Amino acid sequence: MLDFFTIFSKGGLVLWCFQGVRGPAAAATAPVNALIRSVLLQERGGNNSFTHEALTLKYKLDNQFVLVFVVGFQKILTLTYVDKLIDDVHKEFRDKYRNEFQQKGALGLLNGTFDFKDDFMRLLRDAEESSKVRAPTVMKTFEQSLKSQKTVKCMIETRGEKPKEKVKNKKNKGSKKEGTEAVAAPGKASASDKQPSAAGEKEELTKDEILQKNREEFFKRHMKAGEKSRSPKPEAQKEKGKKPRVWDLGNSNAKVLDYSNSATNGSTEACPVEEFDPDIALGDRNREPGRLYDLEYESDDEAEEEKIIQNPSKPSAKKGGLGGMFGMLKGLVGSKSLTREDMDPVLEKMKDHLIAKNVAAEIAVQLCESVAKKLEGKVMGTFTTVTSTVKQALQEALVQILQPQRRVDVLRDVMDAQRHRRPYVVTFCGVNGVGKSTNLAKISFWLIENGFSVLIAACDTFRAGAVEQLRTHTRRLNALHPPESHGGRTMVQLYEKGYGKDAAGIAMEAISYARNQGFDVVLVDTAGRMQDNAPLMTALAKLIAVNAPDLVLFVGEALVGNEAVDQLVKFNKALADHSMAQTPRLIDGIVLTKFDTIDDKVGAAISMTYITSKPIVFVGT
Repeated sequence: MLDFFTIFSKGGLVLWCFQGVRGPAAAATAPVNALIRSVLLQERGGNNSFTHEALTLKYKLDNQFVLVFVVGFQKILTLTYVDKLIDDVHKEFRDKYRNEFQQKGALGLLNGTFDFKDDFMRLLRDAEESSKVRAPTVMKTFEQSLKSQKTVKCMIETRGEKPKEKVKNKKNKGSKKEGTEAVAAPGKASASDKQPSAAGEKEELTKDEILQKNREEFFKRHMKAGEKSRSPKPEAQKEKGKKPRVWDLGNSNAKVLDYSNSATNGSTEACPVEEFDPDIALGDRNREPGRLYDLEYESDDEAEEEKIIQNPSKPSAKKGGLGGMFGMLKGLVGSKSLTREDMDPVLEKMKDHLIAKNVAAEIAVQLCESVAKKLEGKVMGTFTTVTSTVKQALQEALVQILQPQRRVDVLRDVMDAQRHRRPYVVTFCGVNGVGKSTNLAKISFWLIENGFSVLIAACDTFRAGAVEQLRTHTRRLNALHPPESHGGRTMVQLYEKGYGKDAAGIAMEAISYARNQGFDVVLVDTAGRMQDNAPLMTALAKLIAVNAPDLVLFVGEALVGNEAVDQLVKFNKALADHSMAQTPRLIDGIVLTKFDTIDDKVGAAISMTYITSKPIVFVGT
């Protein structure tokens, strides 16, 4: 049973709505708004299904008329007819109101009345009945199988005759001996057709005699083929030796440089003088003396677009010059709606390009699928190619993904915490060796530069040297910003209790100490842990639940690629599973470290933000 079915424009105007469950109209509003915020606005349309609380939403986009069709039903139900229903409704609604959309445009949406209830109920009944009509598949009886059609006679093997199945298997093995038998088999079959009496004689022969006869026939055939191949054929002899290279900007006439001929004896009269060709010479009279030609460079994208532009004119070029011109213009002018077949080659190249830039393969596929759904049925603009259209849509999708869903302004939040007379708490977590302590010190320096005092809580009580590392960072930061430069106020201080202690308790004491001493920010450093280590993940969930930090940052490396996605997803899941709170606190943002080691392979940033919708707050080098 459906909860609701709604049709609305991408501008947010609801055209028609059906509510299958009694209740307030707002019951369908919250799931649809969540779908718009989380999927449509974030360019995550790779999957046509979306789950919101107890409801499953399925949607379909109509890019030509800018419409969205959404159906919602309970998550526990398995409705097999939903996909068919949404396709049928989409087709029926388009066909019924096509003229109104095309003639009136946006005004047709505003002023139109869409009486679609009777049509929808008919389509719903048809879809439900079609799902009931499908009977479960019944196994075949023995009489219906191929084995029942075999007779006893075909199963009996006579002496000197090879079963057909074995011959097929031997053909697949491809050995020399079996190849000769396979070649001789057609000859034997044709001979048996022409001379039925000879077939009876062959059955009386032994296996060795049949094999010997087949070999003789095979050798006779090959001897005849060899004689035919020995017949002389006029073939041009290949020239031996290397050919000299001909340079584009040089002179191809190499004979004038050949002084090996003894007849000339080095006399200038015998050697022809090379004529000066200004088109071949490196210099240019119109340019400055000594200046060389610039090398012509053409990017791959331009070459692809030129190829796509020229392709439509090829079939029409046979009809004449005007036909070729009109064919090219027809391919360029926006009169055609994009289809999946047009976009598939371009999307395949885009997917390979994303994977080469370190984007996770699964996410690259989902991104291309989202772009395809966004563009399918859309009319191309004037003088645009498929490549440029798809590239522009993919670029917009990537920009939309990297934009944060929630505002993350650390400095503003710190000032807001100052007004409430409490410290702003940031917790760093991640796997071993990603640079949590180092980047914590860099963020401390950035906060001190903006005039905030920082307390560092050494909650990594497991790794040897973790406290000493933070102590060194604190000493260096105090040397850069001594108390004398800030009116005798210590700008950074380390709070540590040694090793082997409870990290959650140390963090709680550090926050209390910062509140009493008037520190603006508390940065909590935690021990590195693998994402599948349950005891350590439980301890991290306890630290976050007990101290309730303002910001939880996951520190990940930019150079690990797909592994960073796995780490981030499992950290989020572990925090949700091991937290005792009803609404568990999850990761709020990402710190991407070692960004200077990856050159232009920046795909880890896209993968991490796409899979969790978490913004990148800091980038470390």
